[in-house]
Amino acid sequence: MPDAAIGHQQSAPPFWRDTVNRRWLISSGILAIGLVLGGYLLGDGLTRAREADRSVTVRGLAERDVKADLATWTIAYSASAPDLATAQAGVDRDTGQIRAFFKELGFPDDALQPTGVNVSNTTTDGVQQFTVRQRMTLRTNDIARAEKAVRSQFDLVRRGVVLEEGSGMAYTFTKLNDIKPAMVAEATRDARASAQQFAKDSDTSVGGIKQATQGYFSVEARDGDSGGGWGVSDTPFKKVRVVTTVDFYLR
Repeated sequence: MPDAAIGHQQSAPPFWRDTVNRRWLISSGILAIGLVLGGYLLGDGLTRAREADRSVTVRGLAERDVKADLATWTIAYSASAPDLATAQAGVDRDTGQIRAFFKELGFPDDALQPTGVNVSNTTTDGVQQFTVRQRMTLRTNDIARAEKAVRSQFDLVRRGVVLEEGSGMAYTFTKLNDIKPAMVAEATRDARASAQQFAKDSDTSVGGIKQATQGYFSVEARDGDSGGGWGVSDTPFKKVRVVTTVDFYLR
C-alpha cells in the first residue's frame, strides 16, 4: 500500500496534462505567428528601404526678361597745358559743358557727381606738361532719359568735350530679390516636369523632393550684348536665369 500510494502521487492527473499540452500549443502558435510577422515586417522594411533609395536627379530652368532700373554713366575727360592753372581751367570748362548737357536733357543737378580727379606732370625736352583728368558719374533710375542721353552723347563732342577710354553707360537690374521666389518655384516645376517624363518612360511615378539645390542667378544682356556681368552692360534689356537641381523620389 505505501508503494501504491507513492506511485499514485508521482502520476500527473489527466486534466493537468491536457492543460500543459494546451499551453504548449498556444505558446508554439504565438511563437510561430511572431516569426512570420517579424519576417514580413523585415521584408516590408527592406522593400520600403529600397523604394526610398529610388530617385531621379533633374534640372529645372527659369528665365525672365526684365528691364534695368538703374543707369550709371561714367564720363572721363582731361585737359593738358604747360601750367597747372591752364590745365585745370580746361577741365573746368568741360565740366560746365557736361553739366549743361545733362541739365538740358532734364536731369536734376544732383544726378551728376564728380567721382575722381588726377593730376600728372611730365617733362619732355625740358618742357613741362600738366594733365588734369576728371571723372563725373551720372546715376539715375530714369532709364528712358538715360537712353536718350546716350543717343545724344556726340553733342558733348561738339561742345569740345573729348571723352576718354572708360567712359560709357552701364545699366543694372537691382530688383532680383523681388523675382527670386517666383523664379525658383518656376524652375522647380520645370524640374518636376522632367522627372515625370523620366518616370513615365521607366513605368514609375514621381514622389516628393528628396533633395534640392538652388543654382546661382545670372543677369545678362538679353540679346547677347557684351557687358560686365551681373546685369551691367550697354543695354537696359536683361535676361534673368536660374537653374535648380532637384532629386525626386520615385515610387
